[in-house]
Amino acid sequence: MDIRNLTAPQGYNAARPATRPDPNSVGETLKSAATDFAATLEQGETAAMAAMTGDADPTALVQALAQAELAVETAITVRNKVVEAYQEILRMPV
Repeated sequence: MDIRNLTAPQGYNAARPATRPDPNSVGETLKSAATDFAATLEQGETAAMAAMTGDADPTALVQALAQAELAVETAITVRNKVVEAYQEILRMPV
């Protein structure tokens, strides 16, 4: 490997776009996470309704409710971190 190519300005500029995140991938990731979250909550609701009518296995109900609880706790933790980061930005001196 020739190190001169890495230290040259044109080599750095050519390598630089590889380090930038793809803006579309962030949006797709958030969209996928929101879709998965909604699906998990829907599965919990479906299992609860089926258990009320006597059509569901109690183990399946407990598992679906535990997954829904974990999804909600994760969403709350992410929300709290975003709010905390926003508050830190507001406290920065200008």
